[in-house]
Amino acid sequence: MSEKKVVRRRKVRRKKKQKTIDKKIWMIIGGIIAGLVIVYLAISVFFMSHFYINTQINGKNFSGKNAAAVENYIKNQVADYKLTIVEQNNMTDAIEGSDISLVYKENSDIEDALKKQNAFLWPQAFFSKSSAEVTIEVGYDEAALESKIESVQALNQEQTDPQSAYPKYDGNSFVVEPEVYGTKVDVDTFKAKVKDAITNFKSELNMMDEKCYAMPKYTSESPEVQKACDAMNNYLKASITYKMTNQNVVVNKDLISGWVTYDDNMNATLDESKVKEWLREFGKTYDTVGTTRSITTPGGKTVDVSGGTYGWSVDEAAELTALVDSIKKGEVVEKEPAYAQTAATHDAQDWGTTYLEVDIPAQHMWYVVNGAVQLETDVVTGLPTPERETPTGVYSILEMKRDKVLTGTINPSTGKPIYQTKVDYWMRVTWTGIGFHDATWNPSFGGSRYQTNGSHGCINMPLDQAASLYGMLSTGTPVIIHN
Repeated sequence: MSEKKVVRRRKVRRKKKQKTIDKKIWMIIGGIIAGLVIVYLAISVFFMSHFYINTQINGKNFSGKNAAAVENYIKNQVADYKLTIVEQNNMTDAIEGSDISLVYKENSDIEDALKKQNAFLWPQAFFSKSSAEVTIEVGYDEAALESKIESVQALNQEQTDPQSAYPKYDGNSFVVEPEVYGTKVDVDTFKAKVKDAITNFKSELNMMDEKCYAMPKYTSESPEVQKACDAMNNYLKASITYKMTNQNVVVNKDLISGWVTYDDNMNATLDESKVKEWLREFGKTYDTVGTTRSITTPGGKTVDVSGGTYGWSVDEAAELTALVDSIKKGEVVEKEPAYAQTAATHDAQDWGTTYLEVDIPAQHMWYVVNGAVQLETDVVTGLPTPERETPTGVYSILEMKRDKVLTGTINPSTGKPIYQTKVDYWMRVTWTGIGFHDATWNPSFGGSRYQTNGSHGCINMPLDQAASLYGMLSTGTPVIIHN
């Protein structure tokens, strides 16, 4: 045999041998794959009646368990069920299943959860957790549960109402004062939460977390409270300084903080009634009309005089409007208050150094200009009876007229004035008819004449003195009349 034939035969034998080996390899691979498929299918069949690995039901791990195992577990849990009620002040109460005859009611939730599981996708369970929520239906004795609820400590202690968070002035600004939780139980909510906890087979009920207590309307997290603080603090930006005698009166945040308030819906407002009340006291302090003031006569006699119409008087209505406006705008200003009436100075003797003075017991008067007596004379004042006496107090000259006819009150029996008298010089002190004037019918002035032949309240003067005074005097001049 030739060498070429030998080589050819060897190659044929090698090819046959290789085919045999390849066939065996494929048979082995096929066997492995078939085995794996069988194992996969067997496991899939298993998970048709069992839950995946890493499966939790109602928070409990039931990996590889069947529905019966889950149900048996739940039945055992119901038998040992206890609901712990966590109250305030570290108090707790418990309601046990046996207290209320708690029983488990079978349903299809567990089987339904298992059916939702795709048995052929079981490998994914190794890479992710799966969970299911099932309803655990239970039955219980309603009356027994009601009795257990009513015995809870939180319902049998003193009930205190909650306090909402609110704006509080800390001496500088309004800040949120945190809420205070009371101990008053919202009974309807509490009962509903207990029943819900039992129905859903919960082991704990935290009364505060579940809002079983009466809750404050606003907490420190409520935007309404911070908004109210911001609005109230805007008012505190204002500072109004009243330039008064010897001292300044400042309306700033210390005062304004007591004037701003808020309603039940946390709407901040400026309480104008409180501003008005403060202005009333401010007026009482700085108004001088009718107050008691001291005067020393040119002769050295010192007396107190009160009453009258002259002096400072704050226009409280006008100033209320101005002050409220300044506060709302947050203005910082220095000012005098609005006055309904002014006087010569803010000194204790607010009539200044130019004035008329009448001393009734002395029956004498002076006209003082810039502290110096320019005219003085004896006078006759009103008859010292309630109807005719000359009123004391501090007044001012209201009008000046020549050739004035003085008219008395009407006599009821005649229907005519009790007198009608013409005077050359009239210097009015009150709108009720009191004034300085000449009295030519008087034979004398001064002394005690007024006690028997006094006027109807006016200050009677000699004609020449009345003329001189009229020539020097002007309306608005203060008049002090005293005993």
